Amino acid sequence: MSKDFAERAKEIDLNSRELFQAAPGPMGAYRDLMTKVSADGVLDGKTKELMALAISVAIRCEGCITYHARASSKKGASREEVAETITVAVEMGGGPAAVYGAEALAAFDQFDGA
Repeated sequence: MSKDFAERAKEIDLNSRELFQAAPGPMGAYRDLMTKVSADGVLDGKTKELMALAISVAIRCEGCITYHARASSKKGASREEVAETITVAVEMGGGPAAVYGAEALAAFDQFDGA
């Protein structure tokens, strides 16, 4: 049975809000960092999200995969771009990254309506 990544994303969002409320100073600083880092610069926001998705796969962070698969979809990434991104993560992360890469593609497909 496949995972419901939309439900997982809601859970992540809710838990994150709780943490941001519990520790507004440090988490506000983190939010500022995320906002600045994800903004278009020399690299566009979509490229940065794909990089974050690759890192999420390579370090095997399920919540990160959900978050960055959703963000990649919102930034207009194509399935082909996500699949190629995942192959870079697999190269860097080996066999375990292949398993998490499959999770990342399934999450992206759900968020992108595929």
